[in-house]
Amino acid sequence: MDHGWAVRRLSGDDWQRHRAVRLAMLLDQPDAYGSTFAREEAFDETTWRQRLEHPVFLAERDAGLPLGAATLYRPDESHDPEIVAMWVAGHARGQGIADALVQACVDLAGDRGDAVVRLHVMRDNPRAVAFYERAGFAFDGSAGDVEGCDRMSRHLPG
Repeated sequence: MDHGWAVRRLSGDDWQRHRAVRLAMLLDQPDAYGSTFAREEAFDETTWRQRLEHPVFLAERDAGLPLGAATLYRPDESHDPEIVAMWVAGHARGQGIADALVQACVDLAGDRGDAVVRLHVMRDNPRAVAFYERAGFAFDGSAGDVEGCDRMSRHLPG
């Protein structure tokens, strides 16, 4: 289905694009990501390229306008992958972009042979909780690293 937008995985050469989108995320929702615009604005090219060693998916209009992003993060092979840095631009919400970003992450985890994908969500964000539940995630009883944040998991077939 042609929505006028698509999801693609960024490469290391997309570091400037990733930087611009990440900074936009931090300006749009400064309390959502455990970092700050000022902190990340100071990152150099090497840091941005290193961040792209974890798969980053970008939803964008055909003309290149960023609509959303998500990262499939795994600090090392002993950890399950987690969807982090999930964002959909306010003007683009309700168009299926979040679904497509989560599905891209889940598909990649499945292709890698992972059994589960995890994420953290603030319990006082009912819209996000409902979205992740609709996407097949469920609270698994583990707390996040900040008050009011809990972990959700989705078990993959296989």
